[in-house]
Amino acid sequence: MKNVDIVGVPEHFNFPWHLAIEEGAFGARGINLKWTDIPEGTGKMAQLLKDNETDLAIILTEGIVKSISEGNPSKIVQEYIATPLLWGIHVAAKSNYKTLADIKNKTGAISRYGSGSHLMAYVNAQNQGWDTQELKFEVIDNLNGAVASLTEGKADYFMWERFTTKPLVDQGVFRRITDCPTPWPCFVIAATDKFITENPGTLKHVLDVINIYTSDFKRIPSIDRTLANTYNQQLEDIKHWLSLTEWGQNNISKKNLELVQNTLKDLKLIEKVSPSMEILYKET
Repeated sequence: MKNVDIVGVPEHFNFPWHLAIEEGAFGARGINLKWTDIPEGTGKMAQLLKDNETDLAIILTEGIVKSISEGNPSKIVQEYIATPLLWGIHVAAKSNYKTLADIKNKTGAISRYGSGSHLMAYVNAQNQGWDTQELKFEVIDNLNGAVASLTEGKADYFMWERFTTKPLVDQGVFRRITDCPTPWPCFVIAATDKFITENPGTLKHVLDVINIYTSDFKRIPSIDRTLANTYNQQLEDIKHWLSLTEWGQNNISKKNLELVQNTLKDLKLIEKVSPSMEILYKET
């Protein structure tokens, strides 16, 4: 058996991987795929790839593009979620913040620098016409850290995937002001250059398996109930999320890669736009 390490956030997006592992789909191809949850998110996963502490990561598009641009020896090997991510913009339920204008120049909670919660704060600020130089951040590591930070008033708002945080909204911990969708497909599969070079056949098998599972995922009987139970979500929220979400089976397009890079460059989050061959494996 070939051991392969993979990391991702502990969220409903990644359930197809757990299903495929549980049903022995990778094992049938001689692959022992070892999944590790990374609740800290994209910034932490990018570091694990950079340090060769994982082979693969299911990671936010903008985060890994920024990381590769800064020298992370990895590539995007395939799109994973082909639709945008809905970033909910949250405040403490008992705070006085009611609108987006209320949090202008306030402190944002972020899991870490280079994470999606960090980068999307810039995208949101740009959308609102705010001065991005005025953005301030408090590093909170993960969702539990965000709860503590907002409740204690150390940070004022927090951007995170809206369905993941919905239970906290339902419980009266957070209040969601609005959503900020990514302008591009949100999750990709990234691999280290080392893994790509040494295991091209294994990589192809991994992608073949997950693509079979994601192609049929939404047609699995009662998958909405399974997801709701597994991730402590309301059934109606999961049904809404499924209606908005499509999985991809090809690599991200050059057009979308250019959009990500141009946006990051405009926001002064990367210094230059890199050729697609430096970021994408097996260009489409």
